[in-house]
Amino acid sequence: MEIAFVLEKFILVTIIFAISLVIAMYSTYAERKVAAFLQDRLGPDRAGPFGILQPLADGVKMFMKEEIVPTNSNKWLFMVGPGLAMLTACIGTAVIPWGTAIQIGERVIPLQVTDINVGLLYIFGVVSLGVYGVMIGGWASNNKYSLLSAIRAASQNISYEIAMGLSIIALLLVSGTLSLKEIVEQQHGWHWNVIYQPIGFILFLICAFAETNRAPFDLPECETELIGGYHTEYSSMKLGFYLFAEYINMFVSSAVIASLYFGGYNYPGMDWVLQHTGTTIGPLIGTLVFFIKIFAFIFFFMWVRWTIPRFRYDQLMHLGWKVLIPLAIANIIVTGVVIAIIEKF
Repeated sequence: MEIAFVLEKFILVTIIFAISLVIAMYSTYAERKVAAFLQDRLGPDRAGPFGILQPLADGVKMFMKEEIVPTNSNKWLFMVGPGLAMLTACIGTAVIPWGTAIQIGERVIPLQVTDINVGLLYIFGVVSLGVYGVMIGGWASNNKYSLLSAIRAASQNISYEIAMGLSIIALLLVSGTLSLKEIVEQQHGWHWNVIYQPIGFILFLICAFAETNRAPFDLPECETELIGGYHTEYSSMKLGFYLFAEYINMFVSSAVIASLYFGGYNYPGMDWVLQHTGTTIGPLIGTLVFFIKIFAFIFFFMWVRWTIPRFRYDQLMHLGWKVLIPLAIANIIVTGVVIAIIEKF
């Protein structure tokens, strides 16, 4: 029985890891196609039909490029940085519920690696660790532009993590739990948290853009000021790891947003579908719905990148400290007052 449990978890982890890599790989293709669509261009159209093999061509190019380590860099940390960025990006998927449990024969298999009662705290812990890969890479490069980029990334992450954490407190007042699984299950049908916490959702979404270093918060990678940012000195697959980590972070952020505010794998009429499709196909339909929501948010990330210009750094810090944090505190107070009034009457 224990061997079967370990085997189930190993297969689930392998599948989630593979899906994360494939989505990250084809997000690069989607990014180019979305940019092309918004700019009235074609985008990649040479490698395969409609350019569908472009990510594979890019991957081969990354593997084949020469591996360069700057002479004056801290060589061990220079190599550790990209790996740490990739690791912290991937481990965030462990607590995300991808669907209800499926039944195969007599075994009931939950579509979640682990359901811990502090799942949200785990996510925040992983997010706070993610900046270490950027910091180590920027510092170890011994390049002033990379170091400045790493400092920017660290201060940006610290500033926006506060607002993100405060936005979640109001959600916790509504849900009463830190478990992602329980939060998703509470949003059955149309009872999505975005209806009860619209301000919290907007705050969390803005902070997610800043935490993933996506435009208009991509100051750590500002080409006009910092050449390439923290990965200026990187080449080959070390650079590829940094780029992959960014897209995996975007995927995980979209999954967390969909879980917290848009019901995760829940959808209207889910009970009827489960009743008529059984305990194997039914949960997989919920998982498909969940991924549709994730892809919608990934598209939104890309849409914003090619629509809104980059902030100046002083504007970014002003927004984080003087706008988002006070709004998040006000949202907590209003939510607490409303809940107290509802409980009293």
